[in-house]
Amino acid sequence: MDLSDGGSLVHDAPGRRECGSTVVGLAPGDLRLGGRAAGGIECLQIRLSPVLAAAVLGASTDLSGRVVSLEDVWGRDAGRAEDRLRAAASWDERFMITADALGRRLNTRPSLDPEVAAAWRLMLTSRGRVRVDSLASELGWSRKRLWSRFRSQIGLTPKRAARLVRFDHAAHLLAAGNAAARVAAAGGYADQAHLHREVAAFTGMTPTGLAAAPWLAIDDVAWPTSSRT
Repeated sequence: MDLSDGGSLVHDAPGRRECGSTVVGLAPGDLRLGGRAAGGIECLQIRLSPVLAAAVLGASTDLSGRVVSLEDVWGRDAGRAEDRLRAAASWDERFMITADALGRRLNTRPSLDPEVAAAWRLMLTSRGRVRVDSLASELGWSRKRLWSRFRSQIGLTPKRAARLVRFDHAAHLLAAGNAAARVAAAGGYADQAHLHREVAAFTGMTPTGLAAAPWLAIDDVAWPTSSRT
C-alpha cells in the first residue's frame, strides 16, 4: 500500500512495472522495489498466507508469479483504502483501518476446500518436508485430486508450495548464522549442493548472500511464525 504522494513506490518484475499500491503474488521471480519522493516513501506491507490471500484477494491462480496494481484486484475499494490510510493520524490507526478493510473482504470470496487449507497447514508443520503422496493419503484424496484442487485454489502445485515452505525455513536458519551444511541437513536437503541449487533457484543468490539479506533480519518481527497460517 503506497501512502506517499504521487505513486512513488515502484515494483519492477520481468515484463511488468507497477507504480503505487500493488499485489505481489507467490513466487514473482526477479522482483525489484524502488521509488522516490521528496518527503520520503511511506508504505504499508501486508503479508498474507496463501490461505488468507485466496479469501481476501481471490484469483490466487491469476496472481501467482505476477505483480499487479491493487486497483486491478480491489477496484474502487483500493483508492478508498489508500485515502483513509493517508488521512490517518497515526500508524496504530492505519493498522486498525487495514484490519477492517481486510476483515470486510474476508467473507466475500469463496472459501478454500477444507482439505486444501489442511494441506497447507501440514506443509507448515512439517516445514515443507511432507510428500505429496502422504498429504493426499492423510486427506483421503487421490494425488491427482489434491494436485488439481490445490493448484486451482492456491496457485501453485503442492510440490512447489512445499519447496517454498522448506526454503523459507532454510533461509531463516541461514540468517540466524547457521552453516550451510548444517542447514542442509536440518532442512531435509540431500546435501549442501542441493541447498545451494534451491537458494539460487528462488533468489539468484548464494547461501552466504542470502544469510546477509536485510529483509530476513526483521522478517520474524514483521511476520511471526505463529501467524503464517
